[in-house]
Amino acid sequence: MARGKTLSVVFKANHQHQLMAFPPSLDELVASDHPVRVVHEVLERVDITLLLKQYKPGGTSSYHPRMLLKALVYAYVNNIYSSRKIEQALAESIYFMWLTGMSKPDHNTINRFRGQRLQKTLQPIFTQVVLLLCEEGLLSLKDLYTDGTKIEANANRYTFVWGKAIRTSKERIKQQLDELWKYAQSVAAAELDDTDPSGFDKIDKEKVTATIEKINQALRDKKVTGKVRQKLNYARKNWPAVLDKYEKQEKIMGNGRSSYSKTDPDATFMHMKEDHMRNGQLKPGYNVQISTNNQYIASYSIHSSTTDTPVLIPHLEQHIRTLGIRPNNVTADAGYGSEQNYQWLEKKRITAYVKHPHFDRDQNKNLRSKKPYSVDKFQYDQQKDRYYCPAGKPMKNIGSYTRTTKTKAGIAQTLTRYQAKKCAGC
Repeated sequence: MARGKTLSVVFKANHQHQLMAFPPSLDELVASDHPVRVVHEVLERVDITLLLKQYKPGGTSSYHPRMLLKALVYAYVNNIYSSRKIEQALAESIYFMWLTGMSKPDHNTINRFRGQRLQKTLQPIFTQVVLLLCEEGLLSLKDLYTDGTKIEANANRYTFVWGKAIRTSKERIKQQLDELWKYAQSVAAAELDDTDPSGFDKIDKEKVTATIEKINQALRDKKVTGKVRQKLNYARKNWPAVLDKYEKQEKIMGNGRSSYSKTDPDATFMHMKEDHMRNGQLKPGYNVQISTNNQYIASYSIHSSTTDTPVLIPHLEQHIRTLGIRPNNVTADAGYGSEQNYQWLEKKRITAYVKHPHFDRDQNKNLRSKKPYSVDKFQYDQQKDRYYCPAGKPMKNIGSYTRTTKTKAGIAQTLTRYQAKKCAGC
């Protein structure tokens, strides 16, 4: 270029408003290896017969459930969970447009689909996807890696029901009823029979009502203090209704948990990993168990238990029942270590790579030295059926006791332990 000439900036041409004789198709704009094509191909092979049964014939036309399922799955893959944001993506993203064929269901349609129709059929669809991944060799159901996490429920943190509070209140009513009965016996023993309320194994609305009526009949013509009359009137008006409320609350709570949220009865109050206030506040939530292989989720289950130990068995039972394949190996952390879990895994011929809860503690020599008479330091002689303490002295079995533990779905398991008297050298 000649000296003295200046350089000028060159821009590429912008043809925003120029018409195209042959407009590009959406298929040309989506790369062949884009994840949206994987979602499309996988869900095209899924049987949605159960999902189709959720629709009733007649009325106006509906969006096809397979299209809605594809849009929902692809939105979740891209961390989009809000129904309004999914609606926005359907109108703006070429990948959503390609996946749905330019259909634009609104947020109400998306919410109804995933909240009503998809809720009962999600597990079978998920199972089919897992089996398809197995056929492609992307994961194996023979080796599982299991862990759990707590997910906070969308419920009020301050409206709750505690099982311990119910039991305390019922015990207090029983005690006060027993005091009234004893007072009535001291004033009118002849009018009362031997039905002592303190002997009730279970106090309920009918028993309390009948007992209060007997006490009122016995004290009708007797000289009774105003305080007792007031207490009897309060008990007659309030205790039956309160006990009826407690019975309904206990029915909602069930046997396997100790609390629930009034705004979400399925949620149990438990400790969460996210504790921003650092005060150990209990929050309503769910215990979600997930088994993975090759970084794919192979199965999941939702529980109300506040700990992981009692949910390993029901989680694996659901895995075997839904997928029809028994794993050969299960790996989990020490939170799942228990005698019951080890026995169940051994019975099912599943190799367990599960540490017991005190494994890491036992590896520390300083901690081990502080407990010279811990259980693992006792020696057992199988021929003589006898234990020897760390000092080498024989232990004498003086009896046994039975302990009942809460396990899956509140089912109780009975465990037997031996009590042994310490030897003279100990």
